[in-house]
Amino acid sequence: MGKRIVIIGGVAAGPKAASRIKRVMPEADVTLIDQDNLISYGGCGIPYYVSGDVSDESELRSTSFHMLRDSYFFTQAKGVRTLTSTRALAIDRQGRTVAVEDLATGKKSVIPYDNLMLATGSQPCVPPIPGNDADGVFTISDLHKAIEIKERISKGQVGKAVVIGGGAIGIEMAEALTDLWGIETALIEYMDQLLPRIVDWPMATALANHLREHNVEVYLGEAAAEIVVEDGKAVGVKTARRTLAADLVILAVGVRPRSQLAREAGLHVAANGAIVVNERMQTSDPAIYAAGDCVEIRHLVTGGSLYAPLGSLANKEGRVAADNMAGIPSVFRGGIGSFIMKAFDMAIGATGLSLEAALAQGYQAEISLTTPFDRAHFFPGVELLCLELVFDRRTRKVLGFQGIGPMNDSLSVRIDAAAVAITAGATIDDFGNIEMAYAPPFSSAIDPINAAAYTAENLCDSRMRQVDLREFLQWMGDVSTRPDWVILDVRHEKQAAPNVEKFGAATWLSMPYDTVRTRYRELPTDKTLIIFCNAGSRSYEIQVFLDSVGCSNSMVLPGGFIIVRHVAPDLLA
Repeated sequence: MGKRIVIIGGVAAGPKAASRIKRVMPEADVTLIDQDNLISYGGCGIPYYVSGDVSDESELRSTSFHMLRDSYFFTQAKGVRTLTSTRALAIDRQGRTVAVEDLATGKKSVIPYDNLMLATGSQPCVPPIPGNDADGVFTISDLHKAIEIKERISKGQVGKAVVIGGGAIGIEMAEALTDLWGIETALIEYMDQLLPRIVDWPMATALANHLREHNVEVYLGEAAAEIVVEDGKAVGVKTARRTLAADLVILAVGVRPRSQLAREAGLHVAANGAIVVNERMQTSDPAIYAAGDCVEIRHLVTGGSLYAPLGSLANKEGRVAADNMAGIPSVFRGGIGSFIMKAFDMAIGATGLSLEAALAQGYQAEISLTTPFDRAHFFPGVELLCLELVFDRRTRKVLGFQGIGPMNDSLSVRIDAAAVAITAGATIDDFGNIEMAYAPPFSSAIDPINAAAYTAENLCDSRMRQVDLREFLQWMGDVSTRPDWVILDVRHEKQAAPNVEKFGAATWLSMPYDTVRTRYRELPTDKTLIIFCNAGSRSYEIQVFLDSVGCSNSMVLPGGFIIVRHVAPDLLA
């Protein structure tokens, strides 16, 4: 008999490891255990199953060649002994055995191992509020819950829904409920922005506005205080400010590692509950490995720890653990939390650190904010991106990259390129030299990722001075708070005219880009000029020119009118 390997957990990392071991060490005796009867499914696809983009739950459990990944598949096609509806009860590290219970019969037994792998995943956080266990309240924790949610919707039992939590799953579920089914949906997030700690407020605000445009009510800075229950069923959600009616309540307030087995076995577990592993995916017991949503990994930007419950990372970690158990030296160095999602017609993604996270880590962080076209400006179907590059002024190192864009691959291409570069420790100068494949249908000759780096270079080298976007928006709400500020709008006169009329010529000056060199003497010298154009590039050119003639009283609005249109659509004409 070959090496005895037991894997606990059958969703992502576990099945990946089991299959990999049998490919590289076919003589191994591999046992895969899971307490559920549904295994090896694409959990990230659950919102798309609820929305109808994925028509049947079996598609989430099928291979690319249309075989269902069930016990039969893993036993017969992969050669992996598969025990579903079986709960792992305890680990005996000295005896190298796992005690298990068959949930159908109650029978208990012991399974010996030479190597053990924990792929126990995560469990949803449930806010400790009244009514959280009522009928009609769901977490998105497994495929069974998704099937029940879709059944209730398809039977016409849901007219209104409330989603608690503005992270990725909450947003995806809000879209799923609204888009196909036309359910009146409200989204509550207790932080002051969506996707907190993942993206910064400009991208999050643009996303919130986009959701509202598509009939999702978004309430920020509000905590759910109670789920209103009548006759055992959820009928609404209360916050400190309002009560929202609901036939369905989705709890999407995050997940935590499922690590009870590891803790009870005396393995090293971090304060956040994640199992601590090394680059070989070994736990504090060299005979036991762990991978997936139950572990923490190294953050390749900060050097600290990272908890990133992502299916993409789980599969990579599972492969590395499998290789090492099979005697093939392999390492998983860590990650930076690359992320992308869709919300109706918008894509939003990020990799590395946000500005908020970078400042919290002690970096001398700043951002470049750019709004380029996603392809050559003359090509039909061209769309706009909004990109933020986070960098450290002291070292010039790029710390993070994020953005919003249309629902095509234009944003994901840039996020992926940035992720590779950041992982390699790239600087803003390196980003300026990233070579991207160019053709007008796919990109511009100066790719948006290069343009973001050029702006960062100008900021880092003090060739460009920019106004803080949030401060600018606050001023626009009440221009009397900064009487020393004046807008210099270098767009066409027709574009500037509505705002000149709205704010007055004393606050909003119109001087088209191609006239500034001959008219700059008309500009006030006792005011700070906020140079304004569509995207920011013309504004920077004008700032450089004005500096050259001794007029250094200016700041550029990063991202220009385009970013303002996304974050404050009603502010400017």
